Amino acid sequence: MQIPHFSESNHPIVKSLFHHSDQELLTLFQRHPEQGKYFTAIFCRYSPIVYTLIRHSARSPVQAEYLFALTWRHIFYELSGLDLRDETTSGTSSFQNWLINMTAFCINQADLPPVEEIHYNLKAAPPPLWCYMEQALEKLQPVIRLMVIMAQTFHWSETRIAAYLQAEGEVISPAQVRTQLQNGYQILEATLPEDIRLIYLAEAATVLQGNSQVNALSV
Repeated sequence: MQIPHFSESNHPIVKSLFHHSDQELLTLFQRHPEQGKYFTAIFCRYSPIVYTLIRHSARSPVQAEYLFALTWRHIFYELSGLDLRDETTSGTSSFQNWLINMTAFCINQADLPPVEEIHYNLKAAPPPLWCYMEQALEKLQPVIRLMVIMAQTFHWSETRIAAYLQAEGEVISPAQVRTQLQNGYQILEATLPEDIRLIYLAEAATVLQGNSQVNALSV
């Protein structure tokens, strides 16, 4: 399995951060959670190492990509509390060692589903986009979030979504589902960090409507 190439590495926003040290990127990530470029720069710097470790432990490329994404999601949430100045992580390569340890932890803890049950698509939703999209999804109202997942992950029609919700006690029509979905898509896009939209979706792109970013998230 070849190491995937991530085009975001060539984006001007990401390239402008390459001169920063690991500690600087970590500090900027922790101080500016509303910006996604710092985590993306960390991802671009270390994705080859993480993927190299993972590809030997997965049975198929699909499972390797899924575990790769899960590992970076775990790293994403652990980074917020990471302190490289701690004595146990001192040294010039402390961040790389920490990443290797986190990757090993995820490999050892992984309970990967069969290939046919994995919906994640690495090309459609690289880990930084996945992480920030997941955060945006969490900010949606539960019913709207459920509609978005049904529509994008399971490709349910508005009629089927309305019927399911009606069976659960929600009074809603297919037309109202359509309106709520459009509102949900707009909220998702607005909630994503601006730099993430620029890096992954471009200025005029929409988060959904013909794309598969959210489809790749609910795995």
